[in-house]
Amino acid sequence: MGTASAQMLDFKDLDGWAADDHSAALSTFLDTCSLLKDPEWSPICRLAPNAMASDAAARSFFELLFRPVQVGVSPALFTGYYEPELAGSRTRTPRFAYPVYARPPELTDGQQWLDRAAIESTGALRGRGLEIAWLEDPVEVFFLQVQGSGRIRLPDGGVLRVGYAGRNGHAYKSVGQEMIRQGLMDEHSVSAQGIKSWVRANPEMGAGLLHHNPSFVFFRRLPDLAAEKGPIGAMGRSITTMRSVAVDPAFTPLGIPIWLEKDGHNPMRRLMIAQDTGGAIKGAQRADIFFGTGVQAGEDAGTIKDGGRMIQLLPIDRAFALAEIEGQ
Repeated sequence: MGTASAQMLDFKDLDGWAADDHSAALSTFLDTCSLLKDPEWSPICRLAPNAMASDAAARSFFELLFRPVQVGVSPALFTGYYEPELAGSRTRTPRFAYPVYARPPELTDGQQWLDRAAIESTGALRGRGLEIAWLEDPVEVFFLQVQGSGRIRLPDGGVLRVGYAGRNGHAYKSVGQEMIRQGLMDEHSVSAQGIKSWVRANPEMGAGLLHHNPSFVFFRRLPDLAAEKGPIGAMGRSITTMRSVAVDPAFTPLGIPIWLEKDGHNPMRRLMIAQDTGGAIKGAQRADIFFGTGVQAGEDAGTIKDGGRMIQLLPIDRAFALAEIEGQ
């Protein structure tokens, strides 16, 4: 785990705690509770289903078995992500000419492979049967990789679900920050929508800007994922709209509840579950909020870049142990 300060809090210190839907958060927590293998989680996960009887019972469950701990120093940085829904094809056509690639068999976990510019300029993946779908816009391929999952609407009316299968081992670099550095956008106007519009309007220079991010993500087909289920997160289970967050597991254990206090436009006070990760999500006070599927979710997620604070809800013994280490 990473090193950061830890401060024990009380539930009365959490702004808006009493007003949240604790049953909704508990339902999401149950989706991945069985994957938490440390002994302290076993009794918690056995008791959790009984707490679904009412919102009062769910709130009592969290208050009795957890303690709030702020790890790291606020302000936090909150952003949003979503599952795109894009037009595409299983085969290349004049309209759908930009490939979504499966992971090459020679790439191993943790290996640093070819960067984005090399992959796209040398054709290193072309003609190897790794194309699992084709999209009509290279910018959408890039942002599909940023999001890590998607739904591809096929010409016959079917939908192909794709999920994260690995990356090329290069660290994520922000195209938005590079545009700010070059004076192409200012800090207040940069957004996913703004980047897409600029790159489409300036395709030659835009391609070079996208190459600023050397990270390249590979996908896999998810034929058995039900339409009503969210995409698969880092814990191997579907994530939940507005209840799942991506975190940095070096500071925030996957599967734990997170109390989120997002400030800025449309402030948010909500109990989330840490069920995903992301290449750009680094630090103790850093979270990416899952906004759901489709165009509106993308619009909402793309405008989020706000401060606030995030609080980990930890089993009592772990919370006190962490606070004791901090106090030494």
